[in-house]
Amino acid sequence: MRTPILDVFRPAVLGVSRLYFGLELAGTENIPSTGPLVITPNHQTFADPVLVTIPVHRPIFYMAWDRLFEIPVFSRFIRMLRAFPVQVESTDPRALREAVRLLRAGEALMIFPEGERSRAGEVGRFKPGAFRLAASLGAAVLPVTIVGAHEAWPPGRRLPRPGGRIRITYHPPMRAATGVDPRQAAVDLAERVRSVVMSAMTPARNAGVVPAPAPPPPRPQARRSSTR
Repeated sequence: MRTPILDVFRPAVLGVSRLYFGLELAGTENIPSTGPLVITPNHQTFADPVLVTIPVHRPIFYMAWDRLFEIPVFSRFIRMLRAFPVQVESTDPRALREAVRLLRAGEALMIFPEGERSRAGEVGRFKPGAFRLAASLGAAVLPVTIVGAHEAWPPGRRLPRPGGRIRITYHPPMRAATGVDPRQAAVDLAERVRSVVMSAMTPARNAGVVPAPAPPPPRPQARRSSTR
């Protein structure tokens, strides 16, 4: 089962993204072509789902914020792209059942484990929900690192800036440990995946703080000439 809209527009989206954002894709050989898969990128902009999907040549379902489905035209569009709503403020049994159904059917599911876009470009805490699904259903987790998207399209800006540089890295798939408590396995998996995602960030973003530029060195003071 393909996604015709994405298949038709994928080359154009890739070309435009390379020209406009300087998009670079790394590690695409790590993307599994079959089997239940949870794709877990860090989240920087509204464009993240589209950009991360470009090299994934299999259907992807998206767990998306339920308020996006209240926007009339946009709601119809994201439903066509296989998105389904989830209440991020509380437990959502309906979204959980849909996610379980998809993974049991061997599908790929994209979940942003931070739950929302980063406000300052740093990587936030990974919530355990996506990793509980993977651990309980034996699904692989694909860590994905997005760098530069926040600078290109920060929160509050209506349109993205051209001429930036966005790099998306697809890391080798990971799985939850076996033979341990499922909840602990999910927590451990979340920590390992976040660590891998952070490994492809810049040092400043790894710390979650952008350092201030170093002050210029003091100018040497001119010696005063003395007269006798």
